Amino acid sequence: MKNGFLLVAIIMLLASGCQQPTKETVNVEKEKEAIRLVLQKYALANENQDIGMIGDIWCPSERIVSFGTESGEKLVGWEQIKAAVIKQFGIFSNTYIFADDQIIEVNETGNTAWFSEIINYNFIRDGKANSYEGLRYTGVLVKKDGKWLLVQTHMSVPEVRAK
Repeated sequence: MKNGFLLVAIIMLLASGCQQPTKETVNVEKEKEAIRLVLQKYALANENQDIGMIGDIWCPSERIVSFGTESGEKLVGWEQIKAAVIKQFGIFSNTYIFADDQIIEVNETGNTAWFSEIINYNFIRDGKANSYEGLRYTGVLVKKDGKWLLVQTHMSVPEVRAK
């Protein structure tokens, strides 16, 4: 009987050692809301020309990428992105950004997310009002030290067709 009890105890111990560790459940809705706030903060930082706030939103890496609307506008690394944003701040004023049709997704481990949205971008340049409607804006964020950071973005202008 002692041997039977010992055998059962050993089997239970071995079986418990083979179990997969329980994954922490990701609250997807909570993460999506946090990302929504990051994207709102990013629009506000652009409107207020706040490079410090923008720096807090982008991952401080030389491996990040941002594609703009110009054909050669591929910015690689935070320093290139920062320089382009500062240059834009010197040219644009009275910026207003409105995002609509926003979609945010989070991976099952809760450390990577992607988004798409349609943006209306309004600003003053050379004393003239400019308005771009229907810009398509997409990107990827990673969660680092509990904070969502941009690592890739792409903005494109839809083709305008004659009616």
